[in-house]
Amino acid sequence: MNQAYNYLLAALLVCIAATNCWAQTTQWDTYTDAGMAAFEQGQYPEAEKSFSAALAEAEKFGPQDPRLATSLNNQGELYKAQGKYAEAEPLLKRSLQIREKSLGPSHPDVATALNNLAELYDSQRKYLEAEPLLKRSLQIMETAWGPNDPDVAASLNNVASLYRAQGRYAEAEPLFKRSLQIWEKALGPNDPDVASSLNNLAGLYDSQGKYAEAELLFKRSLQIREKALGPDHPYVA
Repeated sequence: MNQAYNYLLAALLVCIAATNCWAQTTQWDTYTDAGMAAFEQGQYPEAEKSFSAALAEAEKFGPQDPRLATSLNNQGELYKAQGKYAEAEPLLKRSLQIREKSLGPSHPDVATALNNLAELYDSQRKYLEAEPLLKRSLQIMETAWGPNDPDVAASLNNVASLYRAQGRYAEAEPLFKRSLQIWEKALGPNDPDVASSLNNLAGLYDSQGKYAEAELLFKRSLQIREKALGPDHPYVA
């Protein structure tokens, strides 16, 4: 997946963070926070140790506890980041099943779980498996938040990126454009997320040899990044 895809996708990966909705800090919270800190620093062996301990604690809470779904997701995301797809898949599937059963099939957290599993398949170029999950995630987000929510923009981007990877450019273009319009309206024309969206649409045009259209968007994306983040930021370089 390209960098811009991951940058926008981060808006949907809320399940990987610790869920701090319980009054008292538990051993599960401690393990989860430690795992997150290690994960963010790329210290995967340390992250796996902490996430595994958190998962063991979460199993004690009951088969439908949201903390169990979060721990399963965290462990799955860690394996996915390391390319351990076979290990990641059953964890992400089980996380999704818990959220569907405990929250209902149309809850936004279910959309996030669907997206995470779809990203796993996309990483393996299993596009037929990924597509229905991404479409269902998008449908849930639109119903829950309305057609102009930034999370909907991210979901549109994800579906469009999948189409682009398959060479389905005509189907990808309107989704990328709609995603861009939502970001611009919600965040303003000079937000870094708008720059990422511009970059994705430009990449689509570049893939089709539409270099003039791509160049204009790439230049605008760069200008936004330089102004918002500074000329030496990694997303500008």
